[in-house]
Amino acid sequence: MRPLPAALVLLALSVAAPGVVSQAAQTPPVTPAVTLTPQQAIAVRRPGDLQWSPDGTRLVFTIDEPAAGSERRTHLWVYDRRDPGVRQFTSSAKTERHPRWSPDGTRLAFLSDREGPAQIYLLNGAGGEAWALTKGKRAVEDFEWSPDGRSIAFLAPEAKTDDDEKKDKDKDDARVVDKDDQPAHLWTVDAGTAAVEAKRLIGAPWKFSELAWTPAGDRLMVVATDRPESDQLTERIFGVSIATPAMTEVLAPVGPFSDIRVSPDGAWLSYVASRVDGPSPHDLFVASLADRRPRNISASPLDRPVQDYRWRKDGSLFVVAEDGFRDAIWTLDAAGKGARLPSPGMTFSAVSFDSDGHAWFVGQQMHRVQEIYEWDLASAPVSKTAINEAFAKVPLLAPEFVRYASFDGRSIEGALLLPGGKRPVAPMRTVILIHGGPTGAWRDTYETWGQLLAAHGFAVFYPNVRGSTGYGHDFMVLNRGDWGGGDFKDVMAGVDWLVKERIADPEKLGIAGWSYGGYMASWAITQTNRFKAAVTGAGMSDLAMEFGTEDGPAYDEWFYGLPYEKPDGFRKSSPLTYITNAKTPTLILQGEDDVVDPLGQSAALYRALKRYGVECELVQYPREGHGLREEKHLTDRLTRIVAWFEKYLPLP
Repeated sequence: MRPLPAALVLLALSVAAPGVVSQAAQTPPVTPAVTLTPQQAIAVRRPGDLQWSPDGTRLVFTIDEPAAGSERRTHLWVYDRRDPGVRQFTSSAKTERHPRWSPDGTRLAFLSDREGPAQIYLLNGAGGEAWALTKGKRAVEDFEWSPDGRSIAFLAPEAKTDDDEKKDKDKDDARVVDKDDQPAHLWTVDAGTAAVEAKRLIGAPWKFSELAWTPAGDRLMVVATDRPESDQLTERIFGVSIATPAMTEVLAPVGPFSDIRVSPDGAWLSYVASRVDGPSPHDLFVASLADRRPRNISASPLDRPVQDYRWRKDGSLFVVAEDGFRDAIWTLDAAGKGARLPSPGMTFSAVSFDSDGHAWFVGQQMHRVQEIYEWDLASAPVSKTAINEAFAKVPLLAPEFVRYASFDGRSIEGALLLPGGKRPVAPMRTVILIHGGPTGAWRDTYETWGQLLAAHGFAVFYPNVRGSTGYGHDFMVLNRGDWGGGDFKDVMAGVDWLVKERIADPEKLGIAGWSYGGYMASWAITQTNRFKAAVTGAGMSDLAMEFGTEDGPAYDEWFYGLPYEKPDGFRKSSPLTYITNAKTPTLILQGEDDVVDPLGQSAALYRALKRYGVECELVQYPREGHGLREEKHLTDRLTRIVAWFEKYLPLP
């Protein structure tokens, strides 16, 4: 509950033409007094999903607790204006999430798995014991209150039958892919004081992924597809009448889209979508529900990927967009006219507006972990929580933001963590970290790998290479069909800049990353021997094989087409194509249950490196998907990363 000093809010970013320019943070760098440990690094509490009560007195939000053993729990907390401070609102042995106030503010609904599959629970707004509104053997995925508060619409699959349950128990559980999947259907349930049977509005063959009520309460806007088995993007936006349930197509956006919302007056539908046909949602679109003609209202004034947005009571939109490492905040009307607001000086998420029109959000920087802030949209944001107060004693380094010219003169932005917070007297061992994606980006947010490596005496560099988000649509699509091309040249231009600036020792360079970052590390070891150590996590080694085994191949299809028709691009950009060039000692990390970049990708890389005598290790994490969740796995990963680079990039 401390105001954030104005001097710490603003961080100057260089906006250079192609060339080499550097500007450090105005914040005085923190010099570590003690070494950061893996256990400290992962002990972050993550607030989110901020929801103000209709009377403006209480803010309910979630806190994702740090991993404890094999569990990760989320609970509801509340900030009360009448007695400033925060307190935990729910405390089951399981998880609570997705809190939503009833329209009159007397009740709070949320999802919890405390008694099995996630169900909707209701809680008196003043507190007390929660009770289950829905019951059964189906897990509720999403829900929203009707405008009159009498019912709740939700998304959930059909419940398992007794025969299905018996088959599962008897291990008679053969499953036909696609045919035996259980997609989410659309349901409603009365939100009275007693549990009643839910009513299914629309079932097979539809799969639903989003829903939003119209203000009149007579219709729902939904995102759905009648081809859930398809590997392509077949979702569209439909209207569903509550009285006589039927699907009426409203819009069919091209490419990926998300975050549908209806304006307060019910006249406009909004969503975030791709400007053309991919690769990911970037711009904010609005369409009048009268004429259903979508308009891109953010491409011209912003040309930055919309991270979050909110309709305001006056019919304007509050828009949060990536802008390099930070966020740009805009207000726009339905015609796309508006203005950019002063920067809050940090990354911005989970926005909610109070009755005074102030924005409340979760803010953070690389050297400041998440807290909740209040912002009057003009002066410096004020911290309202001390959820991560323990981190005040944890040594974190502030970044220096730089720009350098790549091979074609294009300006690339990066962030630099330096031990002691200042440029070294002599070149030092340096690790290049590559972000996931490729349509992702490094942000000014707390990141464990870099902070831990810097605490152990490594310089750490985060380049936002071409293909990154936050630099405009054209920059984001520069690596279409060219993974390992211009993006890798951007990486190496950054390495050359670090060496020229006498930051990096050219004989002690490392590279690391997860997902697309893991791919780039795998690619790098087949293209150059300049790196003396590499860490690749959940990466890709054979792009054609990955296409055939991953979930969601439509993303890769946008970049390369189909491997059955255009195999050359997949082969050209696959690290295994050039594996005989590899000499770099490589640590490979992988979750065994990863369906995004499956285990076979890391196993194939390991087998190939081993065959050609390259020093390598493959570490598999049981029960883990694309992102690790268990406490011992998270600390093990960090410990191994540091040890690998200490071994192959030793101090003199």
